[in-house]
Amino acid sequence: MSRESLQPGDLVKLIFRISIDDPDEPVAVERMWVLVRKQVEGGQYLGILDNDPSAVAENDEFWSGIELPFAPHHVIDIEPGDQNTRALADKEPKRRWL
Repeated sequence: MSRESLQPGDLVKLIFRISIDDPDEPVAVERMWVLVRKQVEGGQYLGILDNDPSAVAENDEFWSGIELPFAPHHVIDIEPGDQNTRALADKEPKRRWL
């Protein structure tokens, strides 16, 4: 399976650089799973964050269940989808990407 041919329900791991309020380390780096929802224009994807980031407190902007865009070159690992993850990909996210 390639990064350019992801299907709804596939799980992909992405690296996130998260700005945090810490003068000593203002950026946290986390690897988190994202559930692929669909492919959109220009070979980009929309997915649903499937992890809770540990660097920030729970919030409505960036937390598990939030829809977010990503490109194939952001993908560092792929787990093929199954019947359960494909059903999850069809559900409405907690918050849609604008």
